[in-house]
Amino acid sequence: MNISDYCQSVDLSKLELSPVEKQNKYSYFHIERDFAKEDLKNYDIAILGIQEERNSNNKGTHSAPDKIRQQLYKLNSSGKAKILDLGNLKIGHSLKDTYVAVTEIVFELISNQVIPIILGGSQDLTYGIYLAYEKLNQPIKIVSIDPKFDLGYKKDDFDSESYLGQIILEKGKNLFNFTNLGFQSYYCNKDELSLINKLNFDAYRLGYIRSNLPDIEPVLRDANILSLDICSIKQADAPAHKFPSPNGFYSEEICQLARYAGISDNLTTFGIFELNPNFDNNEQTSRLAAQIIWYFIDGVNARQKDFPEPNSSDYTKFIVGFEKTDQNIVFYQNNYNKRWWMEVPYPDKPFKNLIIACTYNDYKLACNQELPERWLKTLQKLN
Repeated sequence: MNISDYCQSVDLSKLELSPVEKQNKYSYFHIERDFAKEDLKNYDIAILGIQEERNSNNKGTHSAPDKIRQQLYKLNSSGKAKILDLGNLKIGHSLKDTYVAVTEIVFELISNQVIPIILGGSQDLTYGIYLAYEKLNQPIKIVSIDPKFDLGYKKDDFDSESYLGQIILEKGKNLFNFTNLGFQSYYCNKDELSLINKLNFDAYRLGYIRSNLPDIEPVLRDANILSLDICSIKQADAPAHKFPSPNGFYSEEICQLARYAGISDNLTTFGIFELNPNFDNNEQTSRLAAQIIWYFIDGVNARQKDFPEPNSSDYTKFIVGFEKTDQNIVFYQNNYNKRWWMEVPYPDKPFKNLIIACTYNDYKLACNQELPERWLKTLQKLN
């Protein structure tokens, strides 16, 4: 495929940049008007705006990509990552056409080890991103930062607040895990939370994350896709939404989560959705979105290819035995960045284990003869 056929190139004249900001653009971002697949090897990250909002009640998000881009181009480089701005996707005649285009572009990018940063648009575009990973035929882990679960129950009848239900109904054989970060109980009914638990998915309340922010890093270290609903940020920090919430993440917290995502070697697509410039205040939310992306890119620049390899001298191995069973859990700690990992056995594959990210807390629980919940849930998914 020729990616440039799907996209409308960035028009710098519409971004109202000063001469200094334009110079910053040339040292930080790269714009190609006739782009071929073989050019991808020259880049680490690709920015793609998607002005799609037909499946959202938050009308006005179509203008968000250029508003975010305008603020992003004003920021200084955060490292060595080579960034390609593909411009904005040419919207399909139907929603299905748009999803197909998103799938094809994201698949092409991640197949060439280029990380897409998606500027939405509405959050149902996560569905198109998910389909790109289905084509890879490997386990998929999605993290959504959202005050709601976005579940729905009718096949092919979904919107930006029910796209997760569509992914589940899609019979996604490769959907290994879904994690919600920052749900707020008054927006989520008991049936939805029960379904999340029944499927062995994960959900972390806003209050828990606020008190235990470093414990969320392993969640993002294991993820492939991060989908951020701007409404997860409190209205005082990000007012650009038709239905904002007075409660939510502070801007500092959301930027920290973005950096956690950036340093994850597994996370290969990041999308920001539901930003509605019609409700913004002095472009405050667009500025914040640009800074969130800056922190994500800063994290990408700090990636260390951190994954325990057999007999690697970079890791210390700990084996914790359980007195009442013959079960052992093997933990690894990186000697340099001090991050933790643990093994979970495949029930039907003796001597083969899945290594997942974890925390020091998980190790302490095991030492106290308690099986970590993260370990148990992963084991249940492997059954």
